[in-house]
Amino acid sequence: MVAVKTHQADAFLKSFERSPAPASAVLLYGTDAGLVAERAAELARRVAARDDPPGEILRLDDASLEDDPGRIAVELQTAPMFGGRKIVRAAAGRRITAASLRPLVEEGNLEGFLIVEAGNLRPDDALRGLFEKAQGAAAVACFPDEVRDLDGVVRDVLTAAQLQITPEAKKLLLARLGADRALSRGEVEKLALYAQGKGLIEEADVEAAVGDAAELALDRIVMAAALGQAAEAVKECDRSIASGEGAQAIIAAVQRHFLRLHRVRSAMDAGRSLDDALRQLRPPPHFKQKEAFERQLRDWQLARLDEALAHIADMAKRARLSSGLESTLTESLLLELAALAKERT
Repeated sequence: MVAVKTHQADAFLKSFERSPAPASAVLLYGTDAGLVAERAAELARRVAARDDPPGEILRLDDASLEDDPGRIAVELQTAPMFGGRKIVRAAAGRRITAASLRPLVEEGNLEGFLIVEAGNLRPDDALRGLFEKAQGAAAVACFPDEVRDLDGVVRDVLTAAQLQITPEAKKLLLARLGADRALSRGEVEKLALYAQGKGLIEEADVEAAVGDAAELALDRIVMAAALGQAAEAVKECDRSIASGEGAQAIIAAVQRHFLRLHRVRSAMDAGRSLDDALRQLRPPPHFKQKEAFERQLRDWQLARLDEALAHIADMAKRARLSSGLESTLTESLLLELAALAKERT
């Protein structure tokens, strides 16, 4: 019966190294999807390590329970034959709800250990209330990292890599890291790999190895939509919004990208070569995206780009007028653009 605040989460997870464990069912929720997943994985590892032999970690979601809705109860209530209990990581969804989990969580006598991952939940949400109030359960808030939290991520990764960082480089690095814990850790790990063997990381290393996390997230959304990768575009969009990015900012980024495509494609249709048309673009495409950008220029004809820009302008207007639906409208736009990309020939 515990409600764990964001700043208490790390200490709460470490408490599972001691006996007795503070809970047998834990809900992790919040706007930072990467942090929710990272903490769920860490908790699962800590709980598994308590047993001898180590516990078995299972991942369950709605698809896993489609043909066997009772599986989650079976896994959690059955004593293992050879020791090492089941640790079930479940994603909240259509089948994994407060109503379906209530008999398991309120009973509190689980043979296994339950970890549920969810998005942002209101204080009056039934799932959150269940874990906050039930004996032997806990709800852990996972919201975007503050600077001190990101500082801990940097310290952990660089210490493990036996690297140090100058104060100026660290300041620049923290400014470039975003709200999503998993993305931020990935950027720091990339920096550590880049600086391997150097010993001391300086500003130039950060400039060379670490992009702006928010811009990188937007780039992934935009590039996936323009390449016709609908599922990837929607997944990255959901992740970006969960990390605090505004839906209208995503639409604006999409619009900027397609305007750049239109500008270069128009020059090509007017007789310029691809290389010559690209040289006129300011700023030029990032070298890591240049190949994908050129592919889009070859695949998207001018008429199709006109159609895409009309869709984007219409959706941008609708999102401004219906702020409560802007996330849904943004996803719809990405699906439309991806479909247009596949119809390009």
